[in-house]
Amino acid sequence: MPTKKPKYDAVSSLLFIFLVSFPFLVSSKSTIEPCSNFDSCSAVVGYTLYTDLKVAEVASLFHVDPIALLTANAVDISYPDVENYILPAKLFLKVPITCSCVDGIRKSTSTIYKTRPSDTLFNIADDIYGGLVSADQIKEANANSISDPSVLNVGTSLVIPLPCTCFNGTDNNLPAVYMSYVVRPVDTLSGIASKYSTTLTDLMNVNALGSPSIKDGDILAIPLSACSSSFPKYALDNALSVPNGSYAITASHCVQCSCGSGTRNLYCTPASLAVSCSSMQCKNSNLMLGNITMQQTSAGCNVTTCSYGGFVNGSIVTILSSSLQPRCPGPQQFPPLIDPSSLVGQDSSFAPAPSPSEIAGAPTVPISSVVPSTGSTIQFPPANGPAGSAGIATSDSSVVNPLAGFPITFLLALYLRNLLPLGL
Repeated sequence: MPTKKPKYDAVSSLLFIFLVSFPFLVSSKSTIEPCSNFDSCSAVVGYTLYTDLKVAEVASLFHVDPIALLTANAVDISYPDVENYILPAKLFLKVPITCSCVDGIRKSTSTIYKTRPSDTLFNIADDIYGGLVSADQIKEANANSISDPSVLNVGTSLVIPLPCTCFNGTDNNLPAVYMSYVVRPVDTLSGIASKYSTTLTDLMNVNALGSPSIKDGDILAIPLSACSSSFPKYALDNALSVPNGSYAITASHCVQCSCGSGTRNLYCTPASLAVSCSSMQCKNSNLMLGNITMQQTSAGCNVTTCSYGGFVNGSIVTILSSSLQPRCPGPQQFPPLIDPSSLVGQDSSFAPAPSPSEIAGAPTVPISSVVPSTGSTIQFPPANGPAGSAGIATSDSSVVNPLAGFPITFLLALYLRNLLPLGL
């Protein structure tokens, strides 16, 4: 007597397909930017401290200059021993990184982590680096160093491939620096847009989202309005771009550049840490870097400025420029500086990532002997950055999954209920 084959009904088949594909449907989204050259750009990753750490320890985790980390968050670097200040757990920081082109996509591979006792790929990815990278990505980036992912030898150096995007340094044809941001349970896309002075539509376009739905663990590319440099390609800091409300340190800690809120003018002065630096005087003048002179005439205001032109062969390039403007400019507006001691006790774990100005108190003018000016002329990069979703590639799970929150236990029970009567 022939064996009777069980009959799978439609519900059972659909549930089986769903259960098999469920892990892929709920995986986190991230924005991937394809590339085909060796150009790099300034980028930022949003990082929440997993424990109390010194400034130098956070900098070491990302292989960045501690002073660059502080200036990126508008922390006053003139305080003694500022690199050893202890930052509290749950504090959100913007970490400046260089975004490169690696294997055809944008990522940062300059971060090296040395394993410690009891480390696993999962705790390195999820805890230490706050979900900015996955265990599988670390494994893939270190295929030659990891023979057994379940056993990590203490002291092993691992490349941590951090997500980043460049999009030609523009957003809607205006200068921008992109921040890689890990979504938290309390976040909404509209809240993130409001926090970082962009729009819901812009965030959806940049991240190729089909809807404003986001979930915990997603990694978003957030465009931060910025001041862009126009230094020559042979300058060591030619890709310097500074987000609104923050600073950048360059020229071997000799020059500090700021980007005031609501401006596109990169304004550079001697840094408060400047010690053994090359000349910062503009040739054929008595003006120093950042100095400005103004003379009101019947035809307008004659403005002469000594501005920064990049760091070339160990020397600081200065540019003397003169212009006739309708009226004399007002004083330079600096982003508010944060007293590093005020960071102690800050807890940002239950609110959208704070901007530096919201952590700090009243604005502080950076220590400098120069006369503030309006900075250099606004520079606009090539107008082919992301004005929409053009040129953006996303991971396989970039489309929001409406079933991600559906209870898996209910689906499993329903599936088994449909199979049991079939005698399987």
